[in-house]
Amino acid sequence: MTSKLATLNAWVQEVAALTQPSHIHWCDGSAEENASLTQLMLDRGDLIALNADTHPDCYLHRSHPSDVARVEHLTFVCTKHQEDAGPNNNWMHPTEAHAEIDALFAGCMKGRTLYVIPYCMGPIDSPIARCGVEITDSPYVVANMRLMTRMGSAALARIEREGQFVRGLHSTGDLDPTRRFIMHFPEELTIKSIGSGYGGNALLGKKCHALRIGSWQARKEGWLAEHMLIVGIENPQGETHYVAAAFPSACGKTNLAMLIPPEGYRQAGWKVWTVGDDICWMSPGEDGRLWAINPEAGYFGVAPGTGAKTNANALAMLNREAIFTNVAVTADHQPWWEGLDDRVPAKDWKGNDFVPGNGPAAHPNSRFTVSARRCPSWTPKAEDARGVPISAIVFGGRRESLVPLVFESRDWTHGVLVGASMASETTAAATGAVGVVRRDSMAMKPFCGYNFGDYFAHWLSFDKPGAKLPKIFHVNWFRKGADGKFLWPGFGDNLRVLEWMLKRCEDRADAVESPIGHLPKKADLNVEGLKISDHALDQLLQIDEQGWAHEFEAITEYLDEFGGRTPPALRAEAARIGALLPQRDEQAA
Repeated sequence: MTSKLATLNAWVQEVAALTQPSHIHWCDGSAEENASLTQLMLDRGDLIALNADTHPDCYLHRSHPSDVARVEHLTFVCTKHQEDAGPNNNWMHPTEAHAEIDALFAGCMKGRTLYVIPYCMGPIDSPIARCGVEITDSPYVVANMRLMTRMGSAALARIEREGQFVRGLHSTGDLDPTRRFIMHFPEELTIKSIGSGYGGNALLGKKCHALRIGSWQARKEGWLAEHMLIVGIENPQGETHYVAAAFPSACGKTNLAMLIPPEGYRQAGWKVWTVGDDICWMSPGEDGRLWAINPEAGYFGVAPGTGAKTNANALAMLNREAIFTNVAVTADHQPWWEGLDDRVPAKDWKGNDFVPGNGPAAHPNSRFTVSARRCPSWTPKAEDARGVPISAIVFGGRRESLVPLVFESRDWTHGVLVGASMASETTAAATGAVGVVRRDSMAMKPFCGYNFGDYFAHWLSFDKPGAKLPKIFHVNWFRKGADGKFLWPGFGDNLRVLEWMLKRCEDRADAVESPIGHLPKKADLNVEGLKISDHALDQLLQIDEQGWAHEFEAITEYLDEFGGRTPPALRAEAARIGALLPQRDEQAA
């Protein structure tokens, strides 16, 4: 099999000449092909069948112990000019990068099959969707890409019609960490990855294409590629509003995407619909609104911590047709991870007998891959070619103090500043230091494929005559009281905050003005049925102006990191807010 597109055929032959595979297989995405590849991996020991009674068509993959996560220090954005990549990326000149990684690709597929995977990020017929082709020597990658993207013949047909695609070349290589690179060439719409079989390093449609290359495409073409969930909130009147939200890791992103309303809300008729849990592509529509698609077709989620109490919807998807990576197993071959239940597993993620107290049974970054359609809260709107209209954009971080439960930006420029300056505090377990603030602009720090200063300017460019832009909010579910306990219950109760946001979008709720933005009035937050004191609510909505004065000094310093690429409008907005806060001499007095 080959393609009708000469440029695609030529590239496949060029790669084959470099990597020297024994066979070439063009993937069609069919069930028959998937069954054949699954059997191949079972025969080779790359997959282990799980309990057929409890988890039919579910499999376990164990990766090499050195290959279990993204490798940020080995991930490069390779532009002709270093400034275009920006200080937020590792940079290498394209000529040097191609030479270094191609030397590793030379002959790396000897004795292996080269798989050609045509795929579409987004619904096949969506004008917002974009296509790519990944070449790999890993059947595990093929199986995961089938779940994560619209992969196969339909994607190839669109590629042949359009005549363009993102090129992704991947090989597991020899899994030597010293011979591992993930290179992005945005000016060439090309990705090259070698030495890893792990998720985002190997499934090139995910972070590599959907965000790093996608963000470059989006800036060039006038849309946004963002590290955001998309969730639909249906009120008792049957009206659904869609929210896009960005959170760094460990901030409850997946839980919000699959939120289950509190009992009182469910009885009243509220429903929550999952469009996407990780990536959002937004494009201006003819009506001036931003319309969004989830470019992915599946979930590549973190298993530990996923349980009946934390995310029942996620758990419900995982009892059939799922691939698990680096989880533990019970004696009867069911998948297990910390936070699932109180059973004791038999084997750890490496396949060794589990010994309690000798480290976690499942790797902390162990994963599941499953079709999005398996989610109980999935909506057919996820397949709508037009996308869904976004009413609100939410940014959030993990802050124990200072940042209130929720506030609304004054306007679009202020909202871009809110996103650009979002941050989380580290924990002792993660870093050895508590309360170190790490900025992660729009939760895109590891994923923006170009200079953050240009990225902020691109965001600002959407504020033009005729635009009906979403309101922008910031949330913090993690504020603590003096006793060190969380003040807000989180999880399903976060819908109470979303309800206020949507009322604000419809001009049906008041707000309290503050230097940092608009806050809810206590009376406008629905806390019926919630065990929370007035004092706790006061703390959640408190603004420490002196503390925020220090915060804006740090924000200004952060913006300075991007030099002349930082938009003057963003600097001016930071200065405007800073002027409303106590000045240093006032604080000293």
